[in-house]
Amino acid sequence: MARTDLSYEELIDYRPAVAEPADFDTFWTDTISETRAFDLDMQLRPVDTPYRTVEIYDASFGGYAGDRINAWLLRPRHENGPRPAVVEFIGYNGGRDLPGAFLSWASAGYTHMLVDTRGQGSAWGGGGDTPDPHGAGPQAPGFMTKGIEDPKTYYYRRVFVDALRALEAVRSLPDVDTSRLAVQGISQGGGITLAAAGLANDLVAVMPDVPFLCHFRRAVDICDEPPYTEITRYLSVHRGVGGDTTLTTLSYFDGVNFAKRASAPALFSVGLMDQVCPPSTVYAAYHAYGGAKEIVVYPFNDHEGGLSHQRLAQINWLNRLIGFEGAD
Repeated sequence: MARTDLSYEELIDYRPAVAEPADFDTFWTDTISETRAFDLDMQLRPVDTPYRTVEIYDASFGGYAGDRINAWLLRPRHENGPRPAVVEFIGYNGGRDLPGAFLSWASAGYTHMLVDTRGQGSAWGGGGDTPDPHGAGPQAPGFMTKGIEDPKTYYYRRVFVDALRALEAVRSLPDVDTSRLAVQGISQGGGITLAAAGLANDLVAVMPDVPFLCHFRRAVDICDEPPYTEITRYLSVHRGVGGDTTLTTLSYFDGVNFAKRASAPALFSVGLMDQVCPPSTVYAAYHAYGGAKEIVVYPFNDHEGGLSHQRLAQINWLNRLIGFEGAD
C-alpha cells in the first residue's frame, strides 16, 4: 500500500471541472415525482434480540417504483422522543446484516435507520434481503454498469431515490425530531449520502465517509481496483458503446454534482492511501460541497479509512453540532 494519487498539497487545491448535464435538476425532479406517485407505506415490526438498551424493528418502505426496501430501525430503549435521527447507507455489495450488527448510533441516543441496498448484500457482512426487480441490458459483473446505456435505466437511479424515500420514511415517525435528521455512509454509502444530501434540502448534517461514486472521469482513468474497474471492463468489451456515452450517463449520478447542491454541514473523511476511492475523487466532492464542511484525513490508510475512529468522531461531531447529549 502506498500513495499513488496526488500529493496532499495537490489535493488541497484540487478542484476539477466535473461534467454536469444541462438537465440534471429536471432529470431528478421528474424521477422523484414519478416515485412519489407510489405510497411510502412505512412499516415496522418489532424484532426480539438480546440487546437490552436498544429496540430494533424490521422496517420497510416503498422506494423507487414502489418497490419494498428493507431496513433496520433502532431506537434507544426506555427513552422518550422526539429524538434526532441518522439514516445510514451501506458499502458496496454489503447488506443490512443481522438485527443489532450496527448499534453505535442508537446507543448514543439517536433513532437510527440502516437501509439495505437493493440487489446487493452478498459479498461481505451478514447479507442483505432487498431485491432489485428491474431488468437491464448487458453489464459487467457487479452493479456499476447495470442499465448504464441510459440514465433512466441506470441502477443508481433507483438506489438514490430509495435513499430519498428512506429520509421520508424516517420523517414519518412520530418520535423523530424531523428538524434534526442526518445522513451517513461509508464508501458506496458515502456516495449515496451525498446523493441524498443533494436531493433533500432539510437535513441537519451529512457524513460521507471515504465516499465512492465521485468524479467518475478521474476514477475510471486512474483506478485499477474494483468496483470502478467494472466500468473499464465493460468499455473494453463493448468497444462500440463509446466512453463518452457511458460517462454522460454517469454524470447524472456523480457525487460531485450532488455535493454542489447540498447545504447542510458536512463531515467528510479520506484515506490518502485509498486504492478503491482515490483521494482525488473524494476531494473533488469535498471542495464542491455547497455547505459548511470539514474533512478528517487518514494519511496512512487505504479504503478502510478511520473505521471505529471515524464513527466516534462522527458521533461527537454531530452531538456538538446539534447540541445533543443523548437522552432527552
